Amino acid sequence: MTYDFHPDARVEYREAAVFYEARQSGLGAAFTLEVEAAIDRIVAAPERWRAIEQDVRRCLTHTFPYGILYTIEEDSILIVAVMHLRRRPGYWRNRLSGDRD
Repeated sequence: MTYDFHPDARVEYREAAVFYEARQSGLGAAFTLEVEAAIDRIVAAPERWRAIEQDVRRCLTHTFPYGILYTIEEDSILIVAVMHLRRRPGYWRNRLSGDRD
């Protein structure tokens, strides 16, 4: 199965990696590896994580306080948010309208 990012999720992913890299050299790369590992787990078994709202599921990263929010589409995974777990819960809900541009 393949995956794609909602445009806003891609931006927040990049911004978080830049933030961590600015804090400590190599930390941005460690964050990226952890997010990619979570995405690999999702792609391997997308139904493993329960739905937290409507059809949105959440897989947690192991080291960083982030969750990967996603939906299972017909032939792919749509990553709706790369969400910091302690900030602004629910901000991603407007991304579910189906408009990915």
